[in-house]
Amino acid sequence: MESAFKSHPRIFVVDDEFSIAQMMSVILQMNLFDAVPYADPLEALAAAREEAPDYLISDIAMRGMTGIELATVVQRELPACKVLLFSGRADAAAMIEAAEQAGHVFSFLQKPVHPTELVAALKKL
Repeated sequence: MESAFKSHPRIFVVDDEFSIAQMMSVILQMNLFDAVPYADPLEALAAAREEAPDYLISDIAMRGMTGIELATVVQRELPACKVLLFSGRADAAAMIEAAEQAGHVFSFLQKPVHPTELVAALKKL
């Protein structure tokens, strides 16, 4: 059976706590992803416009641009890019629900995210 994944899919991991983005990137690299960490959502967006990733994983609460705003722009400009949002905030579910009411549907994981849960969520996208 052929895998649904291409060899080493490119994935952007965005979290304003760079150590979290780095840690998640390492986990993903160990699972055969070409993962690139970003602490600045605007920098990640600029990079995505230059070379579109296959996946975007983003924290929701960030300075400059929320993960929901980033995901909305990425989905509009790069519709083939799959998006997974995560957050440790108590109000994250309400933020996701508000985005859904505006017509944007995103997959979501609650922080902390176990590595196997992260990889499984990506495979479901």
